[in-house]
Amino acid sequence: MSRPLRLAIVGATGRMGRALLDLLRDDDRFELAAALASSSRLGEPVYPGDGGMRFTGEWPETAPDVAIDFSGPTGLAAALAHCRAHKIALVTGTTGLDKTLQDQLAEAASDIPVLRAANFSLGVAVLRRLVREAAAALPDWDLDILEAHHNRKVDAPSGTALALGEAAAAGRGVALAESAVYAREGVTGARREGSIGFAVVRGGDIVGEHEVWVIGQGERVELNHRATDRSIFARGAIEAAHWLAGREPGVYDLDAMLADRVRR
Repeated sequence: MSRPLRLAIVGATGRMGRALLDLLRDDDRFELAAALASSSRLGEPVYPGDGGMRFTGEWPETAPDVAIDFSGPTGLAAALAHCRAHKIALVTGTTGLDKTLQDQLAEAASDIPVLRAANFSLGVAVLRRLVREAAAALPDWDLDILEAHHNRKVDAPSGTALALGEAAAAGRGVALAESAVYAREGVTGARREGSIGFAVVRGGDIVGEHEVWVIGQGERVELNHRATDRSIFARGAIEAAHWLAGREPGVYDLDAMLADRVRR
């Protein structure tokens, strides 16, 4: 596509929305079609001092090529219905979806391309691939996942740690629900063969750190990723939007995008 892609941001006044807007300002591949929000900031300029686009609650008359959603379950449900009706590709990082909304995403993929990820770091996406391959290549070695985040994070293990666990389980052809060990305390006995362990740290302002140890006799493989700037998640979402626009309807993920890059 020779012209810039028309992009709408859903949840534009949130932390991720603002990060996306900051990056898009200097990205010639895109034209910002709408900055959608549902807050008291409606009508304010998207970029202070710029008399151009303003935060809005309405989709533009001319349909965007792609939308990025970081709103919430309610915002995603509305965005999904609009994107499906107007054939707009959708990238979403919204979490906390119930089964009904997950089913709606799957159904919408029959009409539009949909890419969903809990973590849009491209480095983490590569790490997942490496973990899956390591777990498959070393099926008899012990495997533990260690993660650290800031002291305000309310869930544990992190969604990314769980995704790494799923990748390890997939590499070994097992279900994470049957293999995961989330806590060790007291007299636990010998390690259960084939288990996938998790360890959690919460402190300070750690953006996000994930390590996977694959441990054998006399040696171990360590795979890790450290995030030092939250803008990496916005960068990954923008790359996903650029890759997704114009594709056939279906369910996509970052792994598919990376595989496509490798083939090229």
